[in-house]
Amino acid sequence: MTGTLTFPGLLEQAARLAAGEVTSVELTEAALKRIEAAQPRLNAFRRLRTEDALADAARADRLLAEGNQAPLLGVPLAIKDDVDITGLPTAFGCRGDFLPAKADSAVVRNLRDAGAVIVGKTNTPELGQWPFTEGPEFGATRNPWQPEHTPGGSSGGSSAAVAAGLVPAALGSDGAGSIRIPSAWTNLVGIKPHRGRVPTAPDPELFHGLTVLGPLARTVADAAALLDAASGTTSMFRQAAEREPGKLRIGLSTRIAFTATRTQLDPEVRRAVERLAESLAGLGHEIVEIEPNYGMVGLNFLPRSLTGVRDWCRRVPDHALLDPRTRANARHGTALAGPALRLAKATEPVLRLQIGAVFRKVDVLLTPTTATPPPKIGSFDGLSGWATDQAMIAACPYAWPWNVLGWPGVNVPAGLTGAGLPLGAQLLGPGESERLLISLAAQLEVVERWQDRRPPG
Repeated sequence: MTGTLTFPGLLEQAARLAAGEVTSVELTEAALKRIEAAQPRLNAFRRLRTEDALADAARADRLLAEGNQAPLLGVPLAIKDDVDITGLPTAFGCRGDFLPAKADSAVVRNLRDAGAVIVGKTNTPELGQWPFTEGPEFGATRNPWQPEHTPGGSSGGSSAAVAAGLVPAALGSDGAGSIRIPSAWTNLVGIKPHRGRVPTAPDPELFHGLTVLGPLARTVADAAALLDAASGTTSMFRQAAEREPGKLRIGLSTRIAFTATRTQLDPEVRRAVERLAESLAGLGHEIVEIEPNYGMVGLNFLPRSLTGVRDWCRRVPDHALLDPRTRANARHGTALAGPALRLAKATEPVLRLQIGAVFRKVDVLLTPTTATPPPKIGSFDGLSGWATDQAMIAACPYAWPWNVLGWPGVNVPAGLTGAGLPLGAQLLGPGESERLLISLAAQLEVVERWQDRRPPG
């Protein structure tokens, strides 16, 4: 069972369960065994729900035997350690003695309603600030493709778990690319939905509107099905994955929004994105080179991001245990929490008009997801806050503007480097365009066959 069920996806497992070919307990036991075996090498999980997950699986089997139906009934999944699940602390990558959550977050309730069995919570860097998943509390989470490299962040534990076949899909969150970046660096599909699509309760919003919750999976259909479950919709996104998108005008863009940081697009990344553009052209789409007018969008991002760090630090039991870079960001957030934050939110509609003007000329944007392949583990160790920011922006300058706008984006795998490391590209759209992006990604998947690639070993 452990060997044969390593890589079946979300929908395949759901279909096997519904047909009575396998039980949820068998699937869950197999997932837990894989996680425990991989943990010393990959370190994807912060906490496991072994006993509770098996009890949930047994309950799912009873419901299946009684003829009950739910989209993900009995399927084992993982969630990032930034959402509450009853009985487990939500430490969000931090050290300290956090109290167990007394209630499920809204997205976890939605997943339970869809029948999912949550096996555990995955690792994330402190407060999701960085595109690498490392920290003094849990060590380093490693990339299944090459363990000396990062799987990205901040949903790095979720991406490592899915890429390694420990679970068929996982929930992540994206405040500056934190779903799309690790998906790019582990050969996954990652969907950043439109702001508000997936509920964030008990919080009214996350990081002042920058952060959304969304899925990571190996196929577009699996990611779409998990997005349906997380958002509480009925097959809306899965159905989009089964539809043709029609002939589209797709804008190829490599412009980087101004950040006052020296950045350069790696030639291998450029070639990978341009090759995807050729694949899309082969599918009948028109490809045009175009560049959005990003303006000074970074001035909108920083107050929201840093104030969000300040807000979350107030939940941490012992600030002395935080990374010095986190404490510095929280201080900056305190300084920006007044007029600067109000101005940032007030200018968002203007930025939507300015940047969104590109969609009067094209239907979808195709851009790199990151500027570089995944860095090695420890690349950011010992850096000051300023140096960390510079290195982080240089590697990952493409994803965060869409968090300011609140609009959807989908990472699609773009192939491997010569050294065998995964790369990704973004399909970006205007507000409420998830279904179009999912349809296009699913069409591209048919010719690219990224789901057939496996990490070595």
